[in-house]
Amino acid sequence: MAHPVDTHVGKRIRHRRWLVGMTQQQLAESVGIKFQQIQKYETGANRVSASRLWDIADSLGVEISFFFEGLEHEPSEARDKASTVASDILGDKEALDLVRSYYAIPENQRRRLFDLARVLSEVA
Repeated sequence: MAHPVDTHVGKRIRHRRWLVGMTQQQLAESVGIKFQQIQKYETGANRVSASRLWDIADSLGVEISFFFEGLEHEPSEARDKASTVASDILGDKEALDLVRSYYAIPENQRRRLFDLARVLSEVA
């Protein structure tokens, strides 16, 4: 059974890979491994070594800390609930496509869209 931290890191790898529009094959080639290994990392079936995580972070354009965001200083029960909600959202292709499209918008327009979404969600 996968350790919760390994599962979390794997989900963050998958999340970031989807956001940048990269396939498992492309990420694997970028870090010099087979795509099956990326699959195992993303499910938490295999642990990611520190050096491999460094390469993955570099390929995906993030700091290593990105993969651990959401883990620190949370009680395990709250972390499990948040992880379940995040994985449900990140598992939805439509939600991921929406997020990817959102980040493709220029920053000043993206900020305005974010403000509009916030106002609309408060009205409901």
